[in-house]
Amino acid sequence: MRFLPILLLLIMSIPFAQAQTLLNQTLNLDTGHGVLQGSLLLPKSDRPLPVALLIAGSGPTDRDGNNPGGRNDSLKRLAQGLAKRGVASLRYDKRGVGASLAAAPDERDLSVEAYADDALAWSAKLRSDPRFAELILIGHSEGALIASLAAPRSEATALIAIAGSGRPIDEVLREQLQGRLPPALLASSHYLIDELKAGRTHAQVPEPLQVLFRPSVQPYLISLFAQDPAAAFAAVGIPALIVQGRTDIQIGIEDARALARAKPDARLALIDGMNHVLRIVPADDRQLASYDDPERPIAHALLERIAEFLQDNGILPASS
Repeated sequence: MRFLPILLLLIMSIPFAQAQTLLNQTLNLDTGHGVLQGSLLLPKSDRPLPVALLIAGSGPTDRDGNNPGGRNDSLKRLAQGLAKRGVASLRYDKRGVGASLAAAPDERDLSVEAYADDALAWSAKLRSDPRFAELILIGHSEGALIASLAAPRSEATALIAIAGSGRPIDEVLREQLQGRLPPALLASSHYLIDELKAGRTHAQVPEPLQVLFRPSVQPYLISLFAQDPAAAFAAVGIPALIVQGRTDIQIGIEDARALARAKPDARLALIDGMNHVLRIVPADDRQLASYDDPERPIAHALLERIAEFLQDNGILPASS
């Protein structure tokens, strides 16, 4: 019966989306100010399922968690992990990114407030769909701030902030630039941050700093620097989970603890070995390879902490 091992190999090679009964559907949302596109991942069920709205991080990060600097599929992997646990999810391209590019072809029109309004519009669409029960907002990195701002008006049941800053973003940016720029450029960057914090744009930007402070992105930075992530998180009145990786080189554990101090009833989960793109990596520069490695699995503990939080709040049934 030599065919049996071959048959077993064939069965094992069936992709997850085929072996599990999942609906993978493209959804569009007309915001009245442009059409956004997203991907719905829905496990087969004879009852309405909880649904998570996944909100991506800063810059040109798309629905899957990728940007022009690398493909890691962090949010796509998160969606797949949630589906295995009975949670549907919708992840979407922000306006000005990917298939939602036409919704904001000029980045001068972008703002934190517009991103929060888009999250609210997606929330309303999901709440009106009879296939779904409870709505969960999950924001990653800057998306955690967007989720916090949207949560009070979203009618969501729970909020999960992954790798979210606990400080105003201008402070985070200053810290990230320290030691990475020569003194003259560092001084110029601090001056530009001060000016943007005060609401003033500048047409003249040194060429090496154009990627961060080009004039077209300055209106967005002004809207971003005006926000206090800890205050926004404190204003959330629903159960909340803070998740932070211990080897994250972009956002630190102290940021997570600042969010926890701002909202003492929130749960804090620190994941050993997890970095900013949700992978288990060593705490050194070797982890940068994971930013462009979509095949690397995301941290199992991340999915476990999310499932425990949802179970404890009655959104998922308790595990047997």
